[in-house]
Amino acid sequence: MFKYTFPLFLQRLAPSCTWKVDTKDKVLFLTFDDGPHPEITAWVLEELKRFDAHATFFCVGENAFRFPDMIQQILQNGHALGNHTYNHLKGWNTKNEQYFSNIQKAAEFVPGRLFRPPYGRITPSQIKGLKKDYEIIMWSHLSRDYAPDLNREESIEAMKSAGPGSILVFHDSVKAYSNLKAILPPILAHFASKGFQFKSLCRP
Repeated sequence: MFKYTFPLFLQRLAPSCTWKVDTKDKVLFLTFDDGPHPEITAWVLEELKRFDAHATFFCVGENAFRFPDMIQQILQNGHALGNHTYNHLKGWNTKNEQYFSNIQKAAEFVPGRLFRPPYGRITPSQIKGLKKDYEIIMWSHLSRDYAPDLNREESIEAMKSAGPGSILVFHDSVKAYSNLKAILPPILAHFASKGFQFKSLCRP
């Protein structure tokens, strides 16, 4: 199960990041990383519309630059945007000055004050440097839709363990598309049948 969820002791290593939303309401927070992509993101938007669901899209800056129309579609459909660096950088392997500059470049094409580090890999000094400008969003549940050997039924069951305030991660990327098409609709249907709402994360 830990490959789909972050153990609590790991979450405590970065307490200033958001791992889950504090609520008792039946609300989930769907997030999509690595887009936008003209075909895949458009498909996700249609699926979300079917369930009156809102989500947050953590966009890679170079993709936002290539597909600005998709950024507008995301916003026009009532969803939120988040910064995912310009080139999908791993914070652990990147000097702070380069990391912050890359995020600033992405911000030219991805408005908003939410940030998710690619791979979840970010150093304490990078967290400290970003906190004044961004809310750093991690997650409680990871679908692993990017994995070519994904056990889809196992992924779906792991996502079903989410509860009020959980933050779920999917990917609107070429690598994940086949798995995403198989797992997202049943997950949406399951939680909708349980009376959950799907909302976007938002920081003005």
